[in-house]
Amino acid sequence: MVSTASSTPPPSPHLLVVDDETEIADSIARYFGHYGFRVSTAADGAAMREIMRSEAVDAVLLDLGLPREDGFELTRWLREHWRGAILIVTGRGESVDRVVGLELGADDYVTKPFDLRELLARVRSVLRRTSATPAAPPARRAGFAFSGFLLDPDRRHLADADGAEVALTTGEFDLLCVLVRHPGRVLSRDAIMSEMHGRESGPFDRAIDVQIGRLRRKIEADPARPQLIKSVRNAGYLFAARVDRG
Repeated sequence: MVSTASSTPPPSPHLLVVDDETEIADSIARYFGHYGFRVSTAADGAAMREIMRSEAVDAVLLDLGLPREDGFELTRWLREHWRGAILIVTGRGESVDRVVGLELGADDYVTKPFDLRELLARVRSVLRRTSATPAAPPARRAGFAFSGFLLDPDRRHLADADGAEVALTTGEFDLLCVLVRHPGRVLSRDAIMSEMHGRESGPFDRAIDVQIGRLRRKIEADPARPQLIKSVRNAGYLFAARVDRG
């Protein structure tokens, strides 16, 4: 008799939709459920925290116009207490709201009304960046050393000169990976966005500028006078540090 070894399928990604518009939350839950997601819904911050205390969540889809605590407050709380993916899904399309949301640590910003297929693609893209783990790590990791920092893309880990971890959001980490792979080369916003997300930046999309500013505050000795990530007028950004590959 021949026995066949069976492998346990990976658990379904758990998506938490925080939106007080029941119709929207339910439509997202139904659609994502068809594609193998497990979806929970919450109408406010209190319900969101209750779910997150009892269950592991992979990504949060967060509306801004919520009762009691708005989405900006919850984005700040999530980024301080949790390391998963945050996608703001809101009817506020003004560029200032987009900038504030990204500044607070959201990984993506989607405006209503949205196409469910595009929303699914964006969630999958963010989850690939936040939870992808190599099936068989190589004997030697391909890391990058620069200015006392050590960047390990496989472990998604950045350590400073003292060995302490530098906490980065998903977007900040992916941006840094793009920069260190092209030291001494001017990269346009479109080039950076394309490498990070597979799409060009829109005319009002300041996501890269926002993430550059946040990243500078975490790795530059003086963020006001950056020496590692330099702005090149009308061209983009240049990673000026020497990079040694491990």
